[in-house]
Amino acid sequence: MSDTKTDLTHEQFITTAIDAINTEISALALLTEQIDDRFAQACDVILACQGRVVVTGMGKSGLIGRKIAATFASTGTPAFFMHPGEAGHGDLGMLVKGDVLLAISNSGESDEIKMLLPVVKRLNIPLISISRDKRGMLPRAADIVLTLGHSQEACPLNLAPTSSTTATLALGDALAVALVHARNFTSEDFALSHPAGALGRQLLTRVEDLMHTKSEDLPLIHQQAPLQQALFTMSAGRLGMTVVTDDNEKVVGVFTDGDLRRVLEKGIDLQTPMNEVMVSNPRHISKTMRASDALSVMNENGISQLLIIDNEDRLEAVITVHDLLQAGVK
Repeated sequence: MSDTKTDLTHEQFITTAIDAINTEISALALLTEQIDDRFAQACDVILACQGRVVVTGMGKSGLIGRKIAATFASTGTPAFFMHPGEAGHGDLGMLVKGDVLLAISNSGESDEIKMLLPVVKRLNIPLISISRDKRGMLPRAADIVLTLGHSQEACPLNLAPTSSTTATLALGDALAVALVHARNFTSEDFALSHPAGALGRQLLTRVEDLMHTKSEDLPLIHQQAPLQQALFTMSAGRLGMTVVTDDNEKVVGVFTDGDLRRVLEKGIDLQTPMNEVMVSNPRHISKTMRASDALSVMNENGISQLLIIDNEDRLEAVITVHDLLQAGVK
């Protein structure tokens, strides 16, 4: 590598970057011209797959292949990446009947993939190739040939895979997106493969996972009890509220810290019965509601607690905004 370097101004760096991006945009535009019935056939084969989509590719194609396999796996299409070099030394056992092989080689002449093809054919595994055109060894052997078109690399030497890898990634994303539509894949399905992240918490966590139940001695008070008694009930319950019930233990109202501040500001007597100061018909939700939806209800109504009431109008549980925020629900 030469030790000489060219000093570029900031403006020249910016111009170079824009030129590179525009070159890759042109490659994507060229890719759209390659999307035809072959793409639809590839989708059909993957949808019919009883096993996994095994993605393989060498070098930069392999790095893109890993991303494509990960996107498939997280959007309802079981998939994994198989390194073609390691496959030739035992890892090809990962590939079994019922799988589909998606092989990536821009030139279509990868020696590492070429060694695998006799076994792929012997196992009668459908082979989908991705290459720049149909002329290489790989597309000639494939059952379905997906092409990128001859695009110029963004690399000024037209050598380093840049535009071609961008187009390959976009083609993989296009396959995954088409399959999402075909499978009627939902946000809940997506969350099942992302339980550890914020998105998983957002979509999977239900009110019943966080709510306070009867086993925790929920704060309850009779509607004829004095306001003074409500102070002790609220303090002991530590939920910032107390639920008001009738003679049959049915919920008739709620009284919160905010309500307490308002009545004290008005100088209301502490012997006033709760049915005169409570908020009637309190908002309640289902315990199966998403926790994120419960937070939205609280935000929209300017409240910090929600009740979960059973079919007989009796209190089943309480959930607070603190519970939701503490669990990372947004």
